Amino acid sequence: MAAVFLITLYEYSPLFYITVISLCFVVTAAMVLGWFGFDVPVILRSSDETESVVLAPEKRMVQVTNPFALEMGSSAVASVTEGVSLLPCCLEPCVLSCYWGCGVHALQGALQNHQHGPSKLATPHLFQEALHFQYHHCQSFHINGEDREEHYTKMPADMGITDFGLLPRERYPVVAVLSLAESEARDTYNIVASVTVVHVPDDKYSLSARILFQYLLTAQGNMYELKPLFMSAESKGLSEETDSDRSTEAPPETQKREPGKDEKEKMPGMEDEEEDWSEGKGKDCVVCQNAPVNRVLLPCRHACVCDGCVHRFQHCPICRAFVLESFALFQQPHMEEVEEE
Repeated sequence: MAAVFLITLYEYSPLFYITVISLCFVVTAAMVLGWFGFDVPVILRSSDETESVVLAPEKRMVQVTNPFALEMGSSAVASVTEGVSLLPCCLEPCVLSCYWGCGVHALQGALQNHQHGPSKLATPHLFQEALHFQYHHCQSFHINGEDREEHYTKMPADMGITDFGLLPRERYPVVAVLSLAESEARDTYNIVASVTVVHVPDDKYSLSARILFQYLLTAQGNMYELKPLFMSAESKGLSEETDSDRSTEAPPETQKREPGKDEKEKMPGMEDEEEDWSEGKGKDCVVCQNAPVNRVLLPCRHACVCDGCVHRFQHCPICRAFVLESFALFQQPHMEEVEEE
């Protein structure tokens, strides 16, 4: 009966042609969209495709201790003529060197010299030599290991400098360098210096003061850029370190990239926050709303899902970017033991 109906429909009605063509178009469009990575409605997917999700590889991380942290101070006044307040936080006695009007090419050359040159920039004197003294003014502060005070740096008024020219500029307003003061500490820590580029408003460019870039220099000649992790404002711990006005602040767990290996570092003063996260007191997963957030998605750097939900999708639930890799904020040994049993 069905065959007779189809034959009759084929012979006497153009609706058959329209139906077949429409069905072929929908199936072909769904296949093309699926190949190019676009989301396809579940009704157009096969059962095999919905059950088999390509798992994003996990980034291998190595946890290291970072003895440096530098933030903008609480002072509302920040300008080239009035100066700027900086808040360092160090685990060991350090030296804070503030280079006003540091040349852009001079800083890039110094960082390249650290990576490829024979001498590493582990002391303020070596950093000055690597810059070839291409800066207007240098001011140094000695920071004790337990010092949590803000330090105010300012260029001398008699220099008569009120701005650093129009964009694009050839000089950074302030380059703050933290280095270990004691040689014994330099032998203990893998990270020997922290370089922070700070923007300070002036007469030609009134953008508010903020941190532009932060780099960590290691004793082996490697350089890593600190990048923030993005979380909602309601979350604890990590969200306090990721501010929309600061593009390169260091979160408690900071990515440090090199081929085939990533590292996570402990920032000074973050032990309490790490305990909160390890005890499950952090922000709940945005997918299941049950388990605590423990996964950072790459390359978008959104920390928003738990260990169980990270393998359930290929797109970030926040920005819908493709998830290429992910890494865990904190290892959970108790979960591994349960799986082994």
